[in-house]
Amino acid sequence: MNCENIILEKRGNVSIVTISHPPANAWNLATMEEFERVIDAVEQDKETRVIIITGAGEKSFSAGFDVSDAANASKTSPKGRALWTRIDRFSKPIIAAINGFAFGGGLELAMACHFRIMVDHPKVLVGLTELNLGIIPGWGGTQRLPLLVGRSKALDMILFSKRIGAQEAMKIGLINQISAPGNVVEDALAFAQKLAERPPIALSCVLKAMAAGVYEGLEQGLRVEEEGSARVRETKDCIEGFTAFLEKRQPVFRGE
Repeated sequence: MNCENIILEKRGNVSIVTISHPPANAWNLATMEEFERVIDAVEQDKETRVIIITGAGEKSFSAGFDVSDAANASKTSPKGRALWTRIDRFSKPIIAAINGFAFGGGLELAMACHFRIMVDHPKVLVGLTELNLGIIPGWGGTQRLPLLVGRSKALDMILFSKRIGAQEAMKIGLINQISAPGNVVEDALAFAQKLAERPPIALSCVLKAMAAGVYEGLEQGLRVEEEGSARVRETKDCIEGFTAFLEKRQPVFRGE
């Protein structure tokens, strides 16, 4: 795939999507459009079971909206809002490997991912800092941050534009795992490999049911859960899971 600002790499059943738009991996319209094409590709790729999103270099995961492309803000912002929601509702697990600072829309993207692994380093900070500019988080931050850390902590972070490191992010539940400098992608790959060994159809059904509950309410979430339960009972992976259990071995799930 021919992209200037987004790099797509495959490692077995894991696709790594790298934001490569120096100097801070910020989002202009061109980068956003490339990202959308890459997301289309990994969604349609049957071999891809897990996706990792990270930033190029060690300085920045993503600084959010690219203010130098303000002329396209009327197009970029709605697309960012829609794409981050698509990530949140994706049917394959997505891991944010936060290799550097993540502010504004960058943190909003990381929060839309299903899991977050963050480097522990004094210069690696995350925050929704939009109020410093007299604006507010507009790509899902006001909704996803309180879901992850609670309303009071989210208000404290947003209203005071606080920037926090990995230790505090872990303490409040914003991230799932801490990584040493230089190791975050490898740690994310190790995590992704474990996910890739899980039954893909069942995993997808869980993600869809949870997303339906968040976006459409408890009753719809339960309906999607019921549909998923019926679907997985008919899969070869279900047979494999029960067979492996009886034979006292590890199952090998093929997504069938």
